[in-house]
Amino acid sequence: MPDTQTLIAQAYAAFNNRDIDRALALMTDDVSWPKASEGGRAVGKEEIRSYWSRQWLEFDPHVEPLQIIIDGDVARVRVHQLVKSLSGDVLSDSQVWHMYTIAGGSIERMDLMEGEMSSDSNPSSAFSKR
Repeated sequence: MPDTQTLIAQAYAAFNNRDIDRALALMTDDVSWPKASEGGRAVGKEEIRSYWSRQWLEFDPHVEPLQIIIDGDVARVRVHQLVKSLSGDVLSDSQVWHMYTIAGGSIERMDLMEGEMSSDSNPSSAFSKR
């Protein structure tokens, strides 16, 4: 079982490489994930697989962790997030915070942080320039 820092690094690497199976293997069965490009949440590995598959047909997101702050079972991650259209146009180039809840060495929940608040009812502004 990897430590939290390694777990987070592996998750970003799998996402950026579009290796859904490898990314999902790092999560609990009932993982809760924000649907940044659609709004709302995906719950469970198959919902996340479906969401990411749709997202990658429309956008080319890439996220690199810059800083990881671990406090017990919570990890806050400052990332450089670059979202491009499939034709290569930059839609968003920013730094944002992601917050992960870890359970039993796996990712149980991920939240997008906007300021001090978690936001997942609406699509992230990073995906708004279509």
